[in-house]
Amino acid sequence: MLSEEVVQSISSKYLEARNTVNLDLLDDIYAEGVVVHDCSAPEDIQGLASLKAFYKTSHAGFPDLQVSFDDVLPSKNHLVFRGRIEGTNTGTLRGMPPTGRHVSFSCAAIDRIEGGMIVEEWVYFNVLDLLSQLGAMPAPTAPTKSGT
Repeated sequence: MLSEEVVQSISSKYLEARNTVNLDLLDDIYAEGVVVHDCSAPEDIQGLASLKAFYKTSHAGFPDLQVSFDDVLPSKNHLVFRGRIEGTNTGTLRGMPPTGRHVSFSCAAIDRIEGGMIVEEWVYFNVLDLLSQLGAMPAPTAPTKSGT
């Protein structure tokens, strides 16, 4: 089981890094060769430098981006996070012009930990919900009842 110290260090440094845009704090919690499987990335993010660059684009699109955790669940060598991401799209986001819209959505991440560092991460959230909130695609409609 992961120690309380490791759990606290990773969760607090991640939140501080993202919420203050001090991405150098990620050096203390991610291994240099980390692999991140993010559902919004076209391919796996390979290495800490690439992860920081990926996050910089998120902060460019959402300068007021804030991340919060509702649950932090440790296991033998994994941490599971469930939380929210929110911000206002006032900057260019991966080639999309700013919409000025505020977004808020649930997210989850599973981190594999070795030697107190994140070596692999899986990030999940509803990308369609995010794109709908940005106005990039229509909001999904509720299914209708069929008479048959």
